[in-house]
Amino acid sequence: MGARATIGDGNGGHNGGPLRLCAATRTQRPVDDLVRFVLDPEGRIVPDLARRLPGRGVWVEARRDCVEAAVRRRVFARSLRQPAVVSEDLPDQVERLMARRLAEAVSIANKAGLLVVGFTKVDELIARGRAVLLIHAADAGQDGASRLSRKFKASIGPERAAQAIVTGLTGQQLDLAIGRSNVVHAAASGGGASRRILQEAARLRRYRSRTVSEQRSETQDVHERD
Repeated sequence: MGARATIGDGNGGHNGGPLRLCAATRTQRPVDDLVRFVLDPEGRIVPDLARRLPGRGVWVEARRDCVEAAVRRRVFARSLRQPAVVSEDLPDQVERLMARRLAEAVSIANKAGLLVVGFTKVDELIARGRAVLLIHAADAGQDGASRLSRKFKASIGPERAAQAIVTGLTGQQLDLAIGRSNVVHAAASGGGASRRILQEAARLRRYRSRTVSEQRSETQDVHERD
């Protein structure tokens, strides 16, 4: 018999992994595509990105528009069947936590000796074929970032590079994560810490992405203004 998905906090399976019901969209999703929320001791809804906090969880698809919908529709109290205090800036809280987890992953990779920093060192690591991911500060200049990205894509292939170029952190956030000033470009060689950077970067990128309907609406607005 096939694996049976369990909705809620029970165990289930889908291609080897559990499914949960998104409280905002009412669709089943793998847990890696969701954010878990719980009530803290003061009765406030808080994100549980590590999925370790006690209590019954409410699962919402890990996209900003879905978390915004969950806040707007007051789904948390309904799902928990008890009062819940929900902050209006809950979507921002989730994004900040995701960015913090990405910064922590960068810091761990740096401490493990997997990171090089600076245009020249990054360029050399790519040239040696040892770079498995490339990091640009979100506010980096386009010229340097484009040159390194082109070389990186030629080294590992455009499809792999599309997921391995990380731009989710500002220069200031990278400075704090790496412990030096003026970090604009960095790259990492292989290792478990590097894989965690890619995982956290993909999660943050997905959260910040817009839905297809939003993209179409924006395009329609531009056409109407023209």
